[in-house]
Amino acid sequence: MAKEPEVDIAVKEGRRERKRRQTRERIESAALKLFLERGFDATTIEDITEAADVSKRSFFDYFPSKEEVVAAWQDSFAGELIDAVLAQPRDAAIADVIEAAVNSALRAAIADPQRLALAALIRNTPALCARDQLKYAKLERKLADALHARSQGGDDERFRLSMLAAAVVTMLRIGGERWTSGRQDSSLDQFARGMFDELWAALAGLGEQVRQRTPPA
Repeated sequence: MAKEPEVDIAVKEGRRERKRRQTRERIESAALKLFLERGFDATTIEDITEAADVSKRSFFDYFPSKEEVVAAWQDSFAGELIDAVLAQPRDAAIADVIEAAVNSALRAAIADPQRLALAALIRNTPALCARDQLKYAKLERKLADALHARSQGGDDERFRLSMLAAAVVTMLRIGGERWTSGRQDSSLDQFARGMFDELWAALAGLGEQVRQRTPPA
């Protein structure tokens, strides 16, 4: 029996991957819609599989739990942030790279009403609030990796950029809490500008204190 041409195999593999992606997206879309309509706790996996027209086994092939559906949605922000970091000019200063990338990802996030609604859902669902902190640890690692990929430096540079990524992600967490805690009179860009100004000033101030306390060699 003649072997199928390699190109046909590649096409079939591509179709298989596309079908899996479409199924995953259908499950995710159905789940998020139900979460917003009924609430996270009131939505069962059976509700999701019925709405997505898949079996429970298919659901668990893609997501080990309801929480992971929300986590997968949150990962989209990390992807947009990292893509924005990598898209910055190679000769740009590190602070400019970070600011431009964060602003780009934030604008994309706030422009999507579903994202805003899901962020509110997370804040009001204890089970999701506890898990929400995990996204910052993942975001920190991904940002550090992206910054290091741009720098192509050694271990010392990776350590420095990892600390910087931790500071930036902490700023995002605190800034997000501040933004959602009350009425904002400024635009998102202005708010982010103010948060960055506070971050850079804090880091510069700490550095100056360290230099002052260190005796000259």
